[in-house]
Amino acid sequence: MGKDFKDTLNLPSTDFPMRANLAGREEARVSWWQDEGIYQAWVERGKAEGWPRFILHDGPPYANGTLHHGHILNKTLKDFVVKFRNMAGELCEYVPGWDCHGLPIEHQVDKELGKKKREMTKVEIRQACREYAQRFVDIQRTEFQRVMGFGQWDDPYLTMSYDYEATTVRELGRFFEKGIVYRGFKPVHWDWAAQTALAEAEVEYDAFTTEHVYAKFPFEELPEALRARVGERQTFAVIWTTTPWTLPANLAIALNPDLTYQLVAVGDEVYLMAEGRREQVLKDCRIEESEVLASFEGRELVGELGEGRGLKARHPWLERDSVLLPADYVTLEQGTGCVHTAPGHGQEDFELGRQFGLGILCPVDEYGKFRGAEVEEFVGTQVFKANPVIQQKLADLGMLLNAPGDKVTIDRYPHGWRSKKPVIFRATEQWFVAMEPQAAGLEEGFELRKAALEEIEKINWVPQWGRDRIHGMVVGRPDWCISRQRSWGVPITVMYCRACNEALATREIADHVADLVEDHGADVWFERDASELVPAGTVCPACGGDDFRKEEDILDVWFDSGVSWSAVLDRKLGIGTQADLYLEGSDQHRGWFQSSLLACLTSRGHSPYKTCLTHGFVTDEDGRKYSKSSKNFEPPQRMIDQYGAEILRLWVSAVDYRGDITLSTEILKRVSDAYRKVRNTFRFLLGGLEGFEPGEALALSELEEIDRWVLHRTAEVLERIEEAYRGYQFHTIYHTLVHFVTVDLSNVYMDVTKDRMYCEAPGSRERLSGQTAYWLVIDALVRALAPILSFTCEEAWEHLPHGEDAEKSVFLAGFPTHTAAWKDAALGERWERLLEVRQEVQKAMEEKRARKKGERKEGQIGSSQEAHVTVGASGETLSLVRSYEEQLPALFIASEVVIEEAAPSEGKIVEVGVVPASGQKCPRCWNFWIQPGSDAEVCPRCAHVLEVIEG
Repeated sequence: MGKDFKDTLNLPSTDFPMRANLAGREEARVSWWQDEGIYQAWVERGKAEGWPRFILHDGPPYANGTLHHGHILNKTLKDFVVKFRNMAGELCEYVPGWDCHGLPIEHQVDKELGKKKREMTKVEIRQACREYAQRFVDIQRTEFQRVMGFGQWDDPYLTMSYDYEATTVRELGRFFEKGIVYRGFKPVHWDWAAQTALAEAEVEYDAFTTEHVYAKFPFEELPEALRARVGERQTFAVIWTTTPWTLPANLAIALNPDLTYQLVAVGDEVYLMAEGRREQVLKDCRIEESEVLASFEGRELVGELGEGRGLKARHPWLERDSVLLPADYVTLEQGTGCVHTAPGHGQEDFELGRQFGLGILCPVDEYGKFRGAEVEEFVGTQVFKANPVIQQKLADLGMLLNAPGDKVTIDRYPHGWRSKKPVIFRATEQWFVAMEPQAAGLEEGFELRKAALEEIEKINWVPQWGRDRIHGMVVGRPDWCISRQRSWGVPITVMYCRACNEALATREIADHVADLVEDHGADVWFERDASELVPAGTVCPACGGDDFRKEEDILDVWFDSGVSWSAVLDRKLGIGTQADLYLEGSDQHRGWFQSSLLACLTSRGHSPYKTCLTHGFVTDEDGRKYSKSSKNFEPPQRMIDQYGAEILRLWVSAVDYRGDITLSTEILKRVSDAYRKVRNTFRFLLGGLEGFEPGEALALSELEEIDRWVLHRTAEVLERIEEAYRGYQFHTIYHTLVHFVTVDLSNVYMDVTKDRMYCEAPGSRERLSGQTAYWLVIDALVRALAPILSFTCEEAWEHLPHGEDAEKSVFLAGFPTHTAAWKDAALGERWERLLEVRQEVQKAMEEKRARKKGERKEGQIGSSQEAHVTVGASGETLSLVRSYEEQLPALFIASEVVIEEAAPSEGKIVEVGVVPASGQKCPRCWNFWIQPGSDAEVCPRCAHVLEVIEG
């Protein structure tokens, strides 16, 4: 370009910077949003103008530790929803929350206190837990705001706040009133390392290697028909278990009446096992020679389901019988088909024992150590350490069929979510919520399981498989164990009569205690005497006594968080008890989603959410879940410092969250590249608006056709984006945006209009037309993309020309709803065909382009402006290109275009010829418009523009 003409060009100029120091600018922007009260302005405007409500209720993370990648994913997805809904004119108040009670907090406090804890009262321990939780609420709040989530951060909900604790107690009272809460002695997941019961949602699964045994239970008697087959040989029922420590509690052996069983002779002994397991058992026990003596159905030994024959085997070393019982849960997947049954150490075992009146034996204490006369030789031994001892004892007694020292690895064994230790099933006295009252031995009452399964069908599950997942869990879940043997939590407000030990679990007591908790917090239960915690005149309904003692157990934290709809939606916001959306990780099907559903159904008769959306876990490139304790963990803060929170937000929008999501340095680099394209597009459009005032904008009908085309495409894109926001398909937004920016804007529109915007005179209709389109496009884009690219769009909004009544923030400007008027289907169809022709021309140009500067051969071109293009077409295509003949040089970015009537080759829409353009290059616009021999300094178009500029 001639340097003398440079100052006459409308070269783009903008203060909108490139990506440099993105993280630093983000922190300043977060402070600006907070200082300006943008979120509060939404809420005030929505209430004043009567916006319809959209309720996204936040599931509370635990207030311990700093953020991990799952937090970033979850909170960012929620922020997309909150920002879009409010920008779309739907009041979406977002109240963030934290789960502050329970083992996750107390476990960490135990570590910090160490031996000091032994000298502290329960109230002092609770105070230490409260301080710990508050510390991490403050830390996480700052981290969440950094990424940047809009919400009521100055007044979140905390499950440890007095009003929330009072709500929890009141909701417990409603459960009491429903008649489905009972105290029972039954096996539960027991964390011996933490000395507490665990809920299903508090159990993690990991590999566990342990001793296993094929143990022999001798028969003293057999049915006559079978005795005749075995003769004088000793006969044994063979069981298999990976928990040898539970053998002291064995009371029965379960067989499936419908399976085929066999008596298998091995030397002088005969073993009972299922036919379908025989080969594997013999292989595991290294038995090479055997003989099948008899085959028969299991009912021959145990009868039909629901009865039983009373046939008994002897315990391998205890003076006790083990009765054979029918059970349809016995399968051929593993074991021997003869299932060791210890009602004190397993849910199915317990149910079978209750059905046949076996009783419950559990010789294990809260520390996972043996106790009692039945295990005298093992007393004080931790159960897992007893496994090899019991295995060897069986071998010494001749009751072990496999070899001593044999071990097996279980891929999915339950572990405590905080202790990380393998848990045990242990029968203890706990408080339960009955899923089926009659099955729990209660009077006929609220059928919680049935109600939950019916309600699940009414909920919108995103993705749809969420319905199947939670349905299966509710179908098979045991009664809800709501008691915990810890200090930090909401008390179970039950009183026991000292005279007769009757339990008083009433709504009246709960409501009375809740009033006290409202003013003094849940510590009041542990600080005051029982007489101060019951309503005046309370007496025992069984004996009339009025002297009580308090329940010492606390509530399951899943009950705490499960009533958040009551504490937040009903009490805090006053907007009812049902949210439009719950949005959490897929593990919450057995956690918060389920506890919330059960709690709200029991208390209010409906689900607390209309739509339930789940996302997967964040993993590294090898598919391993990120964990703070694993070597692959890279703190999110480090990623934010390096790439900026905006890149992580864009990453969240790019992934299909319905499955597990990969995060790696390579992925962030790719997202950064996409971000750079978007930002550079914004920068280019803003640069083209130099000197433009919104009052100068042309009417739609006055715009150049390509400018109307880009508005039409923008309207189509925004329509798809809005649909994707409403359908929670955020990855659709990402891919739609990247394609629009890369193809429609960068490769076509900006490329084509650059000549006009640079070279036409300021204030000319041609340039104003382009500036009008630039302004309308970027105004719509930054408002539509602000929920995702919050920092970038707010920054672009600052640099965008505005009228006097413009909003100070892009978020207050609202989602663009006016773009439907830009749609022109006929124009869009014409330009789709024109762009197909342009693509063919570009291919032909590329074939003629010199690859290296200075190595051009005859007939080749450098830039497309050096090209003379011939387009041969026929039929409708010929009519189309002829109607646009004057615009084709600009569309092709070529100096000359000639149209000819010609039949294209098969498979082509046009025939294209490219040769170097005649004439000389204009030093101002670089087009070859100056005729050879002319003494003109510039081409005619530029000469006219210069005259206008010079006045």
